[in-house]
Amino acid sequence: MIRVLLADDHETVRQGLKLLIDGQSDMRVVGEAGDGEAAVAQVPVLQPDVAVLDISMPRMNGLAAARAIREAGPATAIVALTRYSDAAYVKELLAAGASGYVLKQSASSELLDAIRAAARGKSHLDAAVVTGAAPRSVRGRSAAPAATDREREVLRLMALGHSNKEIAAALDVAVKTVEVHKANAMRKLELGGRIDVIKYAALQGWLEDP
Repeated sequence: MIRVLLADDHETVRQGLKLLIDGQSDMRVVGEAGDGEAAVAQVPVLQPDVAVLDISMPRMNGLAAARAIREAGPATAIVALTRYSDAAYVKELLAAGASGYVLKQSASSELLDAIRAAARGKSHLDAAVVTGAAPRSVRGRSAAPAATDREREVLRLMALGHSNKEIAAALDVAVKTVEVHKANAMRKLELGGRIDVIKYAALQGWLEDP
C-alpha cells in the first residue's frame, strides 16, 4: 500500500484528490496539508511513501517544501502537481528532488502513474510537459549549465523592478555586464521574457516580503 501525503491550499482540490487516491486498491491518503510548512512538519511523523505537492501554497511554496522534505524525510518521494508547465518550474522541481511533475489540467491517470512510479523509485513527467515545455535536459538534449549566483542576483533585482542601470550600481559593475548576466541567466534557465523572469522569481520566493 502506497502511503500518500497531499499538500494543496485548496480544500476542495484536496478532497477530490483524496477520493481519487483512496479509490485505488494500492494507495491511500495518510495525511493532508494546506501549506508547505504543514506538509514538511508531517513528513517525519507520518513517513509517507509519496508527498504530492502543489507549487503555489502559502507560508512555504512547493519548491521550498520539496527541498525541506528531502532533508526531513529523504525516503519520501515527491510528486509536484501544478498548473504551471514552464520549463524553469520543471527544471527547479526536478533539481529539488521531485520524482514526478504532473499538470492539474491533465487526466487523473497521469497523477496516479506518477505516484506509483515515485513509490518504486522511478520518475514520471506529465506527457504534456515532455512534449511541450520540458527543459532541454528532460527532452534529451544536452543540459545548459546552472546559472551562477551573480546571474541569479541580476534576475532577482530585475524581477523586483530595478533597471539595468540600478542593478549595475547596486552590484558595482558595468551596465553591459548586467546585460550579459541577464542574457546568460535567461538562456540557462530557459526564460523567454520578463513575465517568465517574474514567475521564476515568485517560485524562488524572491518577491516575498523579508
